[in-house]
Amino acid sequence: MPVWVRDYRWEQTPEAVYLAVPVRAARLRRADVFCTERYLKVNSPPFLFEAVLYAPIDDVRSTAKIENGSVFFTLYKKESALWESLVMENGDKEAMQRIREDAVCRVQENAKAEAEAKAAQKRDRRRFALDALMKLEEAERKRIEEQKEQERKKATEEIEKWKEQNEKQKKKQGIDQSHHENRKTLKKNKPENRGMRPSDGRTSSSNSVTGAKSSGNIFSEKLKEDGIPAPRPRGSIEINFTPRVFPTALRESRIPEEEEWLCKQAEARRMINADAAEMEDLKEEEKNPDWLKDKGNKLFEMGNYLAALHAYNLAIRISNQIPTLYLNRAACHLRLRNLHKAIEDSSKALDLLTPPVLDNAKARVKAHLRRGAAFCELELYAEGLQDYIAALKIDPTDKKIEEDAEKIRRIIQGND
Repeated sequence: MPVWVRDYRWEQTPEAVYLAVPVRAARLRRADVFCTERYLKVNSPPFLFEAVLYAPIDDVRSTAKIENGSVFFTLYKKESALWESLVMENGDKEAMQRIREDAVCRVQENAKAEAEAKAAQKRDRRRFALDALMKLEEAERKRIEEQKEQERKKATEEIEKWKEQNEKQKKKQGIDQSHHENRKTLKKNKPENRGMRPSDGRTSSSNSVTGAKSSGNIFSEKLKEDGIPAPRPRGSIEINFTPRVFPTALRESRIPEEEEWLCKQAEARRMINADAAEMEDLKEEEKNPDWLKDKGNKLFEMGNYLAALHAYNLAIRISNQIPTLYLNRAACHLRLRNLHKAIEDSSKALDLLTPPVLDNAKARVKAHLRRGAAFCELELYAEGLQDYIAALKIDPTDKKIEEDAEKIRRIIQGND
């Protein structure tokens, strides 16, 4: 059952109210503070503060500051006036309940609108990122096309220069060859020397022939040298790869899902190792969840609820898919006044009792009744009535459930 905070302090001026709520909790979060136009709530289990204000405030300008385990409210009034008290005293219960429900509905609507605005902003950001990515890709494509065009022009110019050099070399070789043929023709047509002796004539003729041969060999070698093209110059081709300058699209990224999966795997391995170390000291029958369940049932019947709770806890650690264990542990929490834990175990049992069939109808009735009882103990009668109605739908012939549901209705209506 929650511990209601009554030792709050408040001061007021005609324009504002200053409220200090001490909550001796180890950890107080912003989500635990609830403030609307007529309703204030600070929920930090087991401590709970709730107030239906005397007059409406401007919840947009009002602020709440968490410091040293306390919440300091600065509430600006909509109308400048002094209040007789901070909260509505001796008011109509139905009106106060309606104010609570309106506050919750308003906060839900604001949260929904804020979520839609964030989703729209996220879509706009993704669209902007996609447009920027497309522009980067288009600019990169144009740059590559321009670079290809420049390389093509450069290659064309080099080919034209090579053709011109080749034509000039061929022309030079043709001129040298024609000059050599003219000189050879002149030597053949030159008259012999008549004043020489026969022997000298022979000698001269032989010398002339030898000279012609030697001169012909020199020119032929020169012609061969001129006919061989010059060796090509050495060089190297440099290849540059353009870097990828644009980021990967966000829709292709799976890093958050992978990190979440790895964290879950590490937590599961840690729990398994811890359980294995603790299970080594247990006996064989103590490792059987059915034996532990029977042991817990016997302890519960004897009134030893804390020992029964420990038995159910160990059974759930061994096998956490048996709904009966959660149902029995919820009953222990109810007897020990651990109401929030009773609600959690009943909800877990209902999650495991799926699909709803005739075989698990009785267990589902128990889960709804135990959760409804915990809600009613927390004075959350509307939620408790819903569970009793759900149990009555499963078993319409149970008069006791119908009577309890009618009592809760009268409490909500303020008749009891």
